[in-house]
Formats: sequence, C-alpha cells, structure tokens
Amino acid sequence: MLPFLVLCLWSLVLLTAEQVLDSTARKTISLHGNSGHLFREEGVWNYSTMLLREDLGLLILGAREAVFALDLSNITHKKAMVKWQVTQDMQDKCSHKGKDLEIECQNYIRVLHKMADGRMYVCGTNAFSPSCDYMSYTDGRLTLENIHEDGKGKCPFDPFQRYASALVDGVLYSATSINFLGSEPVVMRSSTESIRTDFKTSWLNEPNFVGMEHVAEGQQSPEGDDDKIYLFFSETAVEYDSYSKVEVSRVARVCKNDMGGQRTLQRKWTSFVKTRLDCPVPDTSLPFLIQDVFRFCSGNWTSCVFYAVFTPQAHTSQYSAVCAYEIADIRQVFSMGKFKTPVPVETSFVKWVMYSGEVPFPRPGACINNEARDKGFSRTLDLPDRTLQFIRDRPLMDQAVQPISDVALLVRRGPAFTRIVVASATALDGSSHQVMFIGTASGSVLKVVNYDGDTVIIEEVQLFKLSEPVKILRLSNATSQLYAGSEVAAAQMPLSSCGHYSSCLDCVLARDPYCGWNLTANHCTAISSIDPDGHSDVIQSLRDGDATRCPSVESVKAVNITFHPGSTIKLLCEPGSNLARMQWHVDQRPVISSDTFQILRDGLLIINASTEASGLYTCSSVESSNSRDYVSQNAVYELRLGASQSGETSLLLPQVQKQQHTMVVLQVMVVLLSIMLVALVMWNIYKGHFGFFPQCFSQGQGAQGAQEPLQVSCENTSREGNTSNNNHNRRAEFHSAQGKDSKIQQNTDQIL
Repeated sequence: MLPFLVLCLWSLVLLTAEQVLDSTARKTISLHGNSGHLFREEGVWNYSTMLLREDLGLLILGAREAVFALDLSNITHKKAMVKWQVTQDMQDKCSHKGKDLEIECQNYIRVLHKMADGRMYVCGTNAFSPSCDYMSYTDGRLTLENIHEDGKGKCPFDPFQRYASALVDGVLYSATSINFLGSEPVVMRSSTESIRTDFKTSWLNEPNFVGMEHVAEGQQSPEGDDDKIYLFFSETAVEYDSYSKVEVSRVARVCKNDMGGQRTLQRKWTSFVKTRLDCPVPDTSLPFLIQDVFRFCSGNWTSCVFYAVFTPQAHTSQYSAVCAYEIADIRQVFSMGKFKTPVPVETSFVKWVMYSGEVPFPRPGACINNEARDKGFSRTLDLPDRTLQFIRDRPLMDQAVQPISDVALLVRRGPAFTRIVVASATALDGSSHQVMFIGTASGSVLKVVNYDGDTVIIEEVQLFKLSEPVKILRLSNATSQLYAGSEVAAAQMPLSSCGHYSSCLDCVLARDPYCGWNLTANHCTAISSIDPDGHSDVIQSLRDGDATRCPSVESVKAVNITFHPGSTIKLLCEPGSNLARMQWHVDQRPVISSDTFQILRDGLLIINASTEASGLYTCSSVESSNSRDYVSQNAVYELRLGASQSGETSLLLPQVQKQQHTMVVLQVMVVLLSIMLVALVMWNIYKGHFGFFPQCFSQGQGAQGAQEPLQVSCENTSREGNTSNNNHNRRAEFHSAQGKDSKIQQNTDQIL
C-alpha cells in the first residue's frame, strides 16, 4: 500500500499564492473585438485537424469528409476544397457493426503532414476502416491521388479517440489503436521496416495519447546519440495498489533508428521506456491528467521545454494546470534513473517496486551511442538478449519527471484547459518572454505570461460558443496569428491586438509583452513596430506593472440628468478591467450600498429616488498592481430633481423606462396566466377530472333517456389508478355506477 499512500500525499501539496489564480482574466474580449475571423462551411463539422503551409500561405484544415485550403492571412477566404466521403458500402458495413450511421460512420480527417516533395499525407477514419492518401495543392486546387493506403496503426478507427503522430524524414510515427474495438493500442513506425510496441499492459495500459514530438538529439551530439521521438499520454497505472483504477500522465521515448531485436523483441521497439509525469495541484488526491503538449525551443534541442496542460480525472477538482518540463530533466530520468520491476505477491496480484539488481550493458532502453559502438553494438539488432529481455519486462522507470522548479506555472479554477501553444515575444528592453495561449472547454483562449514566477492572465478571447470546446490550436510565426478549431467552426486571431487598450493605464497594467504606450502618438502600439531610437517615448513595465509614468488624464465631462421623485435611475460605468473595482462618490462622499443605492458591476442603481439623490456622482475604476492602486475616473453624472429642461439629455433614463415597461408587460402576462389557470381548474372540476373532491360530476341522460357512461366514480377513485388496465374491474365499476346513478345525479344537482 506504500505507493498508494504516496499517491494520496498529492492532497497535501501546497503552492504559493502566485500559482493559484482567480478564474477571471484581466480582459474578456470577443473574437470580433480582437480583429479575428471565423470560418465554417454549411453541412461540415469537426474542424479539428490543421496543417500550416506557410510556404504556400495556406492553412490546410481537415474536417468531417472534407479538407479545406484557407488563406493564412484571413481564413474566411477559401482557396480550395476537396471532399473525401465514405462510400455507401463502407457506411453499411460500419452500421451493421453497431456504429452510428450519421455520426461515427463518416470519414473524419485525422492525419495531415507535409512531405518533402511538397505533397501532403492525409488519413481519415473512413467509417471505422482508416485509410490514407496523398494530396497536393496546385493551380489553386486541392487534389487527392486516390491511392488509398491502409491506415491501420496510422489513424484511429474511432473518430473521437485521441491519437498522436509525427512525420520525420518521410517516415510516419503514430500512436493509436490498431483494431476496430480500440483495445489494441500501439506506438508504431510505418516504413519498410515497420516496428511497434508489444501488446502488454506493462507497455501500454488503456492509454489516451495526446502528443508526439521529434527532438533531433543526434545533431552535434558528442556521445553519438540518436534522435528521439517523445510521446505524451495518460494511462491506467500498474504501479499503484488500489481497488479502483488510477490514471497517471506519462512521457515515453523511442529512438529514431531503432530496428528491433534479433531474436527477442523482433520488429518491436528495443528503446521504449516510459515514466510518470507529475504536475502538482493543491487540494487533489489523484494525479492530474495531461491533455495537450507543446514543444518550445529558443535555440537548439538542449533548450527545448515541453509545456503541457492538465485536468483532473473523474471530476475530482475544478482546477486546471499548466506545467513545463525541461528536456534535460526527462533525459536524466531515462538515462540515469532506476527501473521498476513487477514482483508476484499473490496468485493473481503483481506489485511494482524499484529494481535494485544489476542493470545489464548496454543499458536497456538506451539508443545506440559511441560507447555501445565501441563494444561492438552498432545497431539494435546486435543487442544481447539479456538487455532486450530486461526492457521487455521493465519498460517503466521508478522516478517521475518533475516540472521546472517543482511547481505548476499556472493553476486556475474554471473551465477545463484543452490545448496549448507557446509563442516568444521580445519586450521593449530586449528580454524574451514565453506567451502561452491556452484553449478551454468553454470555447475561449487564455493569453498567459509568467514573469519570474508571477503568472499573469492578460486576456481571455471568446472564439466559439460556451458549449464548444477548443479542439486544436496552431501557431504561425510567419503571420503572428493563432488558429483554433472546434466542432462547429475554425477561428483565427492575432497574437497581439494593442489597439483595444484604450488608455495608458490600461496598456501598461495589461503587462502585455507585445504592447507599450507611445507617449508621442498617445496610443498603445506594438513593440515590434517601434523604432529603436524611439524607445524612450514608450512605456512598458512587465514585471512590476508600474504605470506611474503615465500622464494624467483630463476630467470626464459631467452628464446632466433630471429625474422625478420615485423613479429608478441606472448610472452606467464600465470598469477598466475585470480586475478593477468600482468606487462611487456623490458630492465627494462615498456611496454605500443600501436599499436606495445598489452598486453593480457595470453601474449604480438608484431605486425610488428622492430629493436626497440629487448631487454630483463620480465613478472611478481602481486597479491594483505591485501593491499600488491606480485610479481612473470613468464617468461623472449631475442629478437634479425637477422637470426636464431643454438641452439636458440622458442616455440612461430611456433604458430604465424600457426596463419598467418590460416589468409592466411581465406583470400583465402573470395576471392573464393566473386567470387562465383558474379557468382551467374550474373546468376540470366541472368535468370531474380531479378525484380529491367528495362528489364528482357526471353527465346526465340524453334527451332520449339513453344512459351516458360514468366519467369518474368517487367511491372507486383510490382504486382506479391501480386497475385502469383491468377490463373486469372497469365493468364492475360501470355496473355499480349504474345502480347509483340516481344518487349521484342528486349530488350533482346540489353542487351545481
């Protein structure tokens, strides 16, 4: 039980206040307000696969049964489109196997990669029979070559199953399921010498693949090392003692030139090793699970950092997290760490513990390097069986990979994180900052920067409806644009839009590395567009948010409003940001919430205004940064009691009058509905449909003396509900009612 007790210690992890943030971004902006674009095609869904062709100025967008070529500068401009539909025969076969004809038995584009000759390799689910083809863009047209290669092991069968793939030197590496049921996961290299993982739970145990990255570690390597393919996924843990399944996040690695073993592990990876990926989150008892990963390299491969988003498993928390991992730390675990080994404890139980025995040479799971070559092992086919048997039975490392500084970059309460990309921004002082763009389950993208441990959520841009999660994010450095996809549409937004910062305080307090306030031009401008000689005229303070250099702002002109006693007035005043708080004063006295004054997020509501409501009202926005309060006056109103005078206008009273008119309409509707309800109740009582009265109504005899059927029998009401389908009981009630018809008719006459 020791590993499980260690797992439970996750709940005791404590983070600093800077890491756990409020769920509110400083700014909330719509896609249109952020100079963005939205693309959708009628009848097409699932815009979840993207390939940036910056050489062609195109965004290749894969959807359900269609591939689009969109203008990279403006995705609303569709350059070309090609359909890849499922044949009727394939749909019928898929449907006969129990899959949904309209949803699952379609062709979802899942794999898009650029090839060396300029063509593209594309794969689709093809009604649970994955298929791949080659596609080209020439003369403004997308064309499929109709080769139809078998896509098993390259593309998932299930369109909603996670997968990962990478094309390296013309060879496809993929992580997906290889069978119809999705029960045989593989990590596979599709080439003339195809190689894959073994079908053992110690290798892959119900995995959920999220990302695959190629790192050219063989370039300029003094050890003569090989390139690596890193795989990120979550799976059911084998190392924890628990009555229920516990999932963990993993990072695995294989060597690019792995050829498998000679006798042991034939045509299987000899370099497949994996370990746990930790991302500590407060107040959680179970590990968070990785959902997406992005590789950011500021220089060569030694500078690479993997940024990943995590969410709780089984809805055990309302937090999401971002953690970053240096490639050096991952390499350290795989090259120097200890292994775990299975130990039989009972007849049907295996416990995984740290292996303390001798590790054979060459090291199991390692790539062929200069040291191995010196000993006569020039390729994996030369590896001894002892090394291969060791890694076949022990692919799991004992030590987990910890994030940079052993803490999460961001922990946020709110909609779950779904995707992440990272861009680099150069600040006014020449420093470089990594800007994270995080997709959420509520259809928005967060723009986040970490300044020496202080994480700032600059803004949240709403791309899609709240019910449409972001399914993919792609970043173009050539256009400085971000591209996102969802089930219903694709979206495009700029990495920075400095124009929506309206004042110097707004621009500087945003702490946006892309933007600064130009004192000469008197507006917020992009740092990249500033002349190096004009830096002294620009204000930017990223780490401190110091806006003391901002010039004073002219006083806001007062709006005159005349009101009548008993009226309701709403004075509008929008806060400078989501982090600002509002302060109201009347004749320089603070306004305190009461039955008369209600301070709202977007203004002040004065209810049943009287003579005391007259005065000069000022609204100020107060935002704190680095223990300093910055105050800006947003609105001024002069309220006077009496008849309206010419020249005095108000944009507020018509809105209040409209609200009052709406209330009157609602009150009238309530009265009408109440009258209709009373009439309906009286009608049902008259017809005898309510069985809780002591007497019930029935229709009398017709004009010719013919006896009408009895509607309800009061004596049998409690029994009727249980015997309504019993014809014998109904006939007995009918005859009993006939015998009592006279008495009931008398009771009816008395009631009427």
